[in-house]
Amino acid sequence: MMRGMPGSWAVTACITGAIILGATAAAAPTPAPAPPVPPPASELHILPVQGNIYMLVGAGGNITVQTGDDGVLLVDTGLAANSGKVLAAVRTLSGKPIRYIIDTHVHPDHVGGNEAISKAGATIAGGNVVGDIGTSASSQATIMAFQTVADRMGTPAAGAPAAPQGALPTDTYTTPERKIFFDNEGVEMIHVPAAHTDGDTMVFFRRSDVISTGDIFVTNGYPIVDLDRGGNIQGVIAGLNRIIELAIPADEQEGGTLIIPGHGRLCDVADVVYYQEMVTIIRDRIQDMISKGMSLEQIKAAKPTRDYDPRYGSTTGFWTTDKFIAAVYASLRSPEGSK
Repeated sequence: MMRGMPGSWAVTACITGAIILGATAAAAPTPAPAPPVPPPASELHILPVQGNIYMLVGAGGNITVQTGDDGVLLVDTGLAANSGKVLAAVRTLSGKPIRYIIDTHVHPDHVGGNEAISKAGATIAGGNVVGDIGTSASSQATIMAFQTVADRMGTPAAGAPAAPQGALPTDTYTTPERKIFFDNEGVEMIHVPAAHTDGDTMVFFRRSDVISTGDIFVTNGYPIVDLDRGGNIQGVIAGLNRIIELAIPADEQEGGTLIIPGHGRLCDVADVVYYQEMVTIIRDRIQDMISKGMSLEQIKAAKPTRDYDPRYGSTTGFWTTDKFIAAVYASLRSPEGSK
């Protein structure tokens, strides 16, 4: 496993100070506040990953940055309040325009910067496109996502404001995969149904050999299963299995394909295997307790996560161990979870 990556943080660039850009005034474009997100970080860090991929930490969820001759591609945009800092960080890596933004899911710590950052970019457009709709065809970056992300952003929950029009995905897909070729490598968007949410996308950079997972995989706690937005623990495990299938380790199961989680540190496939085994074991324990007729409160009292709590558990914050157990319980009792 990649424990600590000695020396890697010594090369990070800290983006500090107040960076004021008019485009950052947009509110986070998600229809409801769940799950709550932490306050904006005071500084951002840039971590070189491998190939032409970088990991931007501190803007909310982790942001993946791909650079090259064609321009810049971002996976997620962080919190709206950090848009200016994100743009400043990206400009230290490339002077090329931001061409694509890929949203991994709908939560505001991952899509909050969509509007401001896309307006600072430019879509690759020409020929009939520009002729038909004018120069506005290339006036902002293309925002790509699975269709349900656009649906949820465009149709807010009762009492919640709609997402700004400029934050909505402009290019969606409904198939299991979507592929583009950009910056001299294949970029594969992989939809994982009913996992963290119902709109999750993982992004595989084939030449660089890097997978950006969104919140299907995190290292700082138990999986967040957003039941209200179609999440299910069975889909989380399916997503973790897909990462393991795609990744190829180097010598002694270390290195090789690198994994950028939705939150937490840079990983390799051994870290994902450990996490997948943990989630599967807890899922199986709770399933066994359900089959014995135990109630949710009885299952919580039995502490099916006990041996993993020192590493992943929490009794405070918006996602506690009890909430994780309740989400697994509800997942397994749902029609989707019983399959």
